[in-house]
Amino acid sequence: MAEILQSGERLQLRKAELTDLDYIMKLEYEPENLKFIVPFDREFHTRIIAEGKAAMDVIVEERATGAAVGYLMINGLTTPAKEIEWTHVIIGKKGLGYGHEAMKLLKAWAFDTLGFHRAWLDCKDYNARALHLYESEGMLREGLIRETILTNGVYENLVILGILDREYRARKEQGLELGC
Repeated sequence: MAEILQSGERLQLRKAELTDLDYIMKLEYEPENLKFIVPFDREFHTRIIAEGKAAMDVIVEERATGAAVGYLMINGLTTPAKEIEWTHVIIGKKGLGYGHEAMKLLKAWAFDTLGFHRAWLDCKDYNARALHLYESEGMLREGLIRETILTNGVYENLVILGILDREYRARKEQGLELGC
């Protein structure tokens, strides 16, 4: 039975299983998503799902139907600094507010359940939709890594965004997070 990590009103996060590999690969390599991420191959995801301790693939699914609507890749689960990295945040069903709910679930899991101190991610500087989502969910721009990724012969910039546990708790007190 699949391990449920966090549940919300419409969505839940569950640990990915080997049977989710086709879905993960499909999402990563869809042209609309591929331009914004650095994809990993099937062998890499197989290792993460089968034996990963420091990293985990996570499926975002509708609670009512169990239908997958997104995929997350998490890194840093064993770091002594209690710093978690959200490597991939890909929502397949766009325009339904699932990105916001998935981010709220991800923060609740990272801070309330796992007790992390800091969560961070990077985002290509021209991915306006994702930057808007992350900033509206309380993540702050911490820096810019210039020309760090080479994609199709073009160097691209990454924006680093992060949120601290105390910033998350302040948002909870303001009623901006789950369980408020």
